[in-house]
Amino acid sequence: MPRTTPPRPLDVEAVFPELTALRRTATRLHPRRGTPTVRDSSVGGPMLWPADEPWPACAHAHQRGSGHRYAEVVRAREILERAWRRDPRSGPNAGEADELSRFKRGRHAPHLADTDPIPLIGVAQLYRRDVPGLPDTGAGDVLQVFWCPFERHGESGHEMHVELRWRHSRGIGTPLAEQPFPEVVGRPELVPSPCVLHPEAVVEYPWFEDLPEDLRERIEAWETPREDGHDQAGEEGEGGVERYAFDLSTAPGWKVGGCIAWNLTGPTRLTCPVCAARLTPLLTVDRREWDAGTTGWIPDQDRDAVHVMDANVPTGVSPGRGRLIIAVCPRDPHHPFRLVTQ
Repeated sequence: MPRTTPPRPLDVEAVFPELTALRRTATRLHPRRGTPTVRDSSVGGPMLWPADEPWPACAHAHQRGSGHRYAEVVRAREILERAWRRDPRSGPNAGEADELSRFKRGRHAPHLADTDPIPLIGVAQLYRRDVPGLPDTGAGDVLQVFWCPFERHGESGHEMHVELRWRHSRGIGTPLAEQPFPEVVGRPELVPSPCVLHPEAVVEYPWFEDLPEDLRERIEAWETPREDGHDQAGEEGEGGVERYAFDLSTAPGWKVGGCIAWNLTGPTRLTCPVCAARLTPLLTVDRREWDAGTTGWIPDQDRDAVHVMDANVPTGVSPGRGRLIIAVCPRDPHHPFRLVTQ
């Protein structure tokens, strides 16, 4: 089923014409639980990977024997999905609750040394034919995203390790049938549930703090309620910058392109370490498809599911602080990319 984002509550470019030059197109991916194949764009689905090519692995030194069993993470989600679908009020029955209680964190793979290679998790596969906003890098028509199942990388020792692969889909001979997965993962939220995608193009505008100062001041004044309870546009005001930030600028959820929502750290200038070009968001991985502040972005087709358990977290993932942005060099896909957590 396609997903359709409702029109924005007002034409913000008519109020602030300067935003016209700052608009960007984002492709909301709208992942929903399903059974994708290697020939589909997906989150958590099987990758179109050659049978004769080694699967990507993490060999960075970090502990990898303790955590949650991958197979138990998958099984727990199967139980919960079935239970809540069967009984939206009570969820798991006694037998299911007993089985779930046995899935615990522990040292489940003590045989793994800190430098033993462990399979990366296939996070997303995007075909350009399905995702119009996917950049044409010349390196292929399929983007594949992988990450390590542990957040133990970088200078802080608490960062993600992500790898990108561009492929020409027609150049794949025999696809790999049985794709490997790690024995243990650091957190269940790093394992994506299989989802099919429903890409949809929407218009976004820069995060409020990314706007020119004079425009920020005018938007702030426009959103400040007057004594009669209405804002400068003649409508009921919310005060502050909430209206622009939550309803007009950046869409929640998984998306390609668009603008970065700097809600936690504030804007940071991202430049390519090789050519100094300003990096642009390639993919945003988001824990939620919507939350209490962004209900205006809920697709029309999901309005009836707003109160269904976990309807807004279809992929089951929550990287870092909940949102991970992969920012890339617009000039050369081989230049290093940056990870931004918000």
